[in-house]
Amino acid sequence: MTSQLKVDNLTGRVTAGSINVTSEGSSVTTNLQQGLLKAFMDLDGTSTIALLDSFNLSGTTDNGTGDYSVAFSNIFNSESYGWGGNGEFPYDNYWGRGPWCVARNQTTSSTQIAGGYFGTSGKEDLEHVRVGFFGDLA
Repeated sequence: MTSQLKVDNLTGRVTAGSINVTSEGSSVTTNLQQGLLKAFMDLDGTSTIALLDSFNLSGTTDNGTGDYSVAFSNIFNSESYGWGGNGEFPYDNYWGRGPWCVARNQTTSSTQIAGGYFGTSGKEDLEHVRVGFFGDLA
């Protein structure tokens, strides 16, 4: 019995580092460059903060309890990039994800992230602050 290898072809257009991929039948086009995460972090925000994993980050700062700043290695094109993430608490009774995390002082080269447990009166240190950033790089 002979096995057959099926090869799918990537069809699209490449311009200035951007790849547009057209679906079968040419009905839908996706721009891979705009659809990819541009920065990522998994930060241990307890005690002395430390990046556990990261991509496109040049540094972090501990601004106080539950408040952190991150700087990007490659800056964004504008301050209107998006982000999403979650936080995880180090306490047994809060083993779930932190329901809120906010960004402020957002610039093209850095942003400030804060988080805590919903229902508490303020920010709290998070064991894992996992945030992904997306948008156009400069």
